[in-house]
Amino acid sequence: MESLEGYIEQAPELIVTYGMKVIFALVIFIVGKYFANVAKKLTSKLMTKRNIDPTVVSFVANMAWALVFVFTVIATLGQVGVQTASLVAVIGAAGLAVGLALQGSLSNFASGVLMVIFRPCRVGDYIEAAGIAGTVDEITIFSTKLRTPDNKVIVAPNSAVMNGTITNYSAMDTRRIDLVIGVSYDANLQETKNVLKQVLDNNNYVLKDPAYTVALVELADSSINFVVRPWVKGSDYWPARFEILEQIKLALDEANIGIPYPQMDVYVKETPAA
Repeated sequence: MESLEGYIEQAPELIVTYGMKVIFALVIFIVGKYFANVAKKLTSKLMTKRNIDPTVVSFVANMAWALVFVFTVIATLGQVGVQTASLVAVIGAAGLAVGLALQGSLSNFASGVLMVIFRPCRVGDYIEAAGIAGTVDEITIFSTKLRTPDNKVIVAPNSAVMNGTITNYSAMDTRRIDLVIGVSYDANLQETKNVLKQVLDNNNYVLKDPAYTVALVELADSSINFVVRPWVKGSDYWPARFEILEQIKLALDEANIGIPYPQMDVYVKETPAA
């Protein structure tokens, strides 16, 4: 009875003491969450003004929000009397266990961080990586989303993309088209070169600088092969390639320059019946 009366007498003081701690903890949590959102918006705004890639902006802004929110939770728990040192140790042990169980996901996360930092490709680039090719639609923390020319969506793990060779076809403003044109051995070499050069000179896609190349490259088994290497804008690569090939065929036909195709002669030997 005496102990119960003692608790009753101390109840107002305990309520005031712990009640104030809970109120302060709630205030810390609300204010901290508000500042986390402010940090996210401010980071995003500042990076957007500097014309930084949207993928990097989103990633860094989310990281800023997460860091402020974690400190807010730790401060809130410390206010109500939770031993944060022990909590950090428990979180570290749990993180180690989860890390061992999720090695693949962590590898993708680390690769995503490296892709954001070094930026081997950006949203909108056409790349070839991890055995697939397509336009980069989105780079998330764990995966990269590509859209193929026939409008299929491929989601590849960041580790597969980052650990292999990445060919970025959109990194440079200009690209070179490499064509090999074979003509008959009966064709006049100088006339053939003039026809090929005339096609490139009259094509609107071909750039003047860098200059194109037209040269004899090989005396093959059934044809004389010329290399035709014009430079075009990266965005015009495929339309230019299709158009130049068509114009070369038409120009060679008009000049009566033959384009040979593989032939095989078969000899049949008859043997007298036994």
